[in-house]
This record gives sequence, C-alpha cells and structure tokens, in this order.
Amino acid sequence: MQIIINSDKNTDVDAALAERLEDDVAATLERFRDHLTRVEVHLGDEAAGRESGADIRCTMEARPAGRAPVAVTEHAMSVEEAVAGAGAKVFRLLESTFGRIDSRRGAESIRHLEVDEELT
Repeated sequence: MQIIINSDKNTDVDAALAERLEDDVAATLERFRDHLTRVEVHLGDEAAGRESGADIRCTMEARPAGRAPVAVTEHAMSVEEAVAGAGAKVFRLLESTFGRIDSRRGAESIRHLEVDEELT
C-alpha cells in the first residue's frame, strides 16, 4: 500500500510531519493493507492561514484493488486531527464495504441449512 501526502501552499507539512502522518495512516488502515493499492491524503488550509476555527481540510482517497476509489473529507483545528478523523472515516467505509463483500461470499444461504429431524 502506497501512501502519498499532498498539501497546499498554506499548509506547512515538513518531511518529519509527513512521515508521522504516513505512519498514522498506515497503522489506521493496516487491516486493509492487502486490499489497497494506494492512499492519497490531500491537506489544505481553507482559511489561507487566518485563524477561523476548524479550517484544516483533509481529503483522504483510498484505492482498493479492482474497485472504484473511495474518498472522505474531515475538517479540524490541526493537520494531525484532520488526518486522524479522515482515517477513521475511511476505516469505517472500508470496513463496511469489505464486510459486505466477505459476508456475501462466505455466508451460508438459508437454502443450505440442515433441517432439524425433530421438526419434521
């Protein structure tokens, strides 16, 4: 799984912070590592440097192998909070998506259940 961190000109993301963010995203999405080819994190400051509340935006896009990409957006006061929130949203989305796929493939149908001898 490749993780790419992108930021706009108003968001200060140095190499150390980018590495920490990559580690956080990798840890959050570890469960889906074999299913994902790439995760892109786009960071932006919607207030262009002015203090105005939850103005840091993190859009996280996960690309599952052989499936359409999924994306979420989180707004927060800091870059770390925005990435953590977006990571949690992507985790829930992927858990729901892959959970439905796995349950559909691996679950027994009602047609294949054995009938109890005492009931017949």
